[in-house]
Amino acid sequence: MPTFQIGRKEFTYDLRRSAAASERRITITPGHIEVLALQEDGDSEIADFLTRKRQWLFDTVQEMERVTASRHAVPRFATGSKIPYRGRRMPLTVRRTDADRAAVSYRNGFVVDLPHWVEGDPDRIVASELKHWLKQRARLDVNDVVGAYRRRFRLEPRSVRVADLRQGWGSCGAEGNILVNWHLVFAPKKVLEYVVVHELAHLRHRSHAAEFWAFVQTMLPDFTTPKDWLDNHQTELSADFLNPCGAD
Repeated sequence: MPTFQIGRKEFTYDLRRSAAASERRITITPGHIEVLALQEDGDSEIADFLTRKRQWLFDTVQEMERVTASRHAVPRFATGSKIPYRGRRMPLTVRRTDADRAAVSYRNGFVVDLPHWVEGDPDRIVASELKHWLKQRARLDVNDVVGAYRRRFRLEPRSVRVADLRQGWGSCGAEGNILVNWHLVFAPKKVLEYVVVHELAHLRHRSHAAEFWAFVQTMLPDFTTPKDWLDNHQTELSADFLNPCGAD
């Protein structure tokens, strides 16, 4: 592995080249440094880039080592934490980058890249970025389900919104406006689908009479399985864990 010297301290890093990258990037996680270089970069370009970033790199590694050493347990929003998502608890990785903005990505787990200006313990920012990502994911999931069933069953809601509902998992107003609780992103995807189907069915049958449930079963034949799951686990679907120290 290549190394880089800053004063008396030598840093080992992984070098990754990318033809798709438009700029060089350094990503730091506990015990690991990755340098993303442009495909055409030679050794001198990479060395110059590291030289320009040497103070930030040194300070960030030192701060990460200090925070890691002072913790006796894994906090809620650090590498190694677990984040509920679609009925599972998925691993979280928090990285430091030299970017200007925070970013969240997902691939078999959550990755939060924190920008260079974040200092100290970043729980509040990580929680905020995760909450924003999860809300956006819930909106996409809901819209996907609505789109599929709207076409198949000729159901036309006036509007569909994802919201933070204090009570219930969804609603369908008299004028055809559908609301879905974004906390369903923590449940298996089939559960979110059931709730959306339930509310879409109210466009045709306002009450919960027998014909309503017959129509739900026509739309989603195995609806009782996700319905039972929601009945048994609804108290677990809370976003309270995303509010450290009163964060919004």
